[in-house]
Amino acid sequence: MDSEQIQEAADQVRTGQVIKLDRGFPLVRCLDDGLTLRCEHATDLVKEGKLRVVIGDLVEVLIPAEHDKGIIQDVLERRTQLVRKDPAERAVAQVMAANFDLVIVAQPISEVNLKRLERELVLAFETGAKVAVALTKADLVEDGSVVDEVRSQVEARAGATAPVLVMSAAQPETVEAVRALIPEGTVAVLVGKSGVGKSSMINLLVGREVQETGSVREGDGKGRHTTVSREIVPIPGGGFVVDMPGVRGVGVWEAEAGIGAAFADVEEAATRCRFRDCRHQSEPGCAVRAAVEEGLITQERLDSYLSLTTEVKTLRERKEEARRMQGTKASDERAGKRGGHKRVHRARKRR
Repeated sequence: MDSEQIQEAADQVRTGQVIKLDRGFPLVRCLDDGLTLRCEHATDLVKEGKLRVVIGDLVEVLIPAEHDKGIIQDVLERRTQLVRKDPAERAVAQVMAANFDLVIVAQPISEVNLKRLERELVLAFETGAKVAVALTKADLVEDGSVVDEVRSQVEARAGATAPVLVMSAAQPETVEAVRALIPEGTVAVLVGKSGVGKSSMINLLVGREVQETGSVREGDGKGRHTTVSREIVPIPGGGFVVDMPGVRGVGVWEAEAGIGAAFADVEEAATRCRFRDCRHQSEPGCAVRAAVEEGLITQERLDSYLSLTTEVKTLRERKEEARRMQGTKASDERAGKRGGHKRVHRARKRR
């Protein structure tokens, strides 16, 4: 942070991007000249909107004279956002990142959790951004047939629009394949639980150690969680990548579109069901059940689909209940959303 630049910019309002969130104040980089400074939220912004910026947010910042921090006055409309159900709340959304072009779901190839993968894909597809899957730590798997089998299982769930790449520190070409997904001018967000190798992926993509990695046990490649901040990291000759802290809970939030994309095979079969409101259980003429019996869709996959759709429905009912208790109409909320396209929230102007 250049103090001389900050003095020159005193009393100006700049547009910037939140490039780092840690235990301190958000770090914002001004778009016009690259000036970076720590910022605090305007009192009105927090009081009225109960809003905190997330990594990637575009903001309007006032740089007051003789003040050591900028003041975030506006959060501009989010082009894309990664949202999950807040694990600490009954029916509240938690935005984790904004304004990205690609979501990379990372899982270690030696211990892929297909149930979790399905949830992560739902969250990723729901953003509307491009989606890819990176199977990490392939250098720890000696049997090539295991790699091929796991990749095939993951590709069956990721679908035709989400490439699945196997990444190995011992094979530079696999690193280049992932880097090619993040060209100049684009931002990718890495999603995965602690210990899947996200920080190691970033170090490989950047070509040097920019993220701390935990010690790894020989044999299983398991390590400890090290990322506690969110930061946008530039890739030399490419775009930017965001390393997120490990996400333990993957609660879906208003994810109908994400479920439709992640379970395209189930929903395609559902279009042939005899009844439009078919629950795919014991109804006559259920094309989804027929697909399961024919081996085209596994029972496990159908169970995941039904569980997720039920979860979204239950969450919607809880939201409606909370809205009724607060005396807010759904139509009012929709009108508010339609009127909020230019800004997520705006602090009152100072008089």
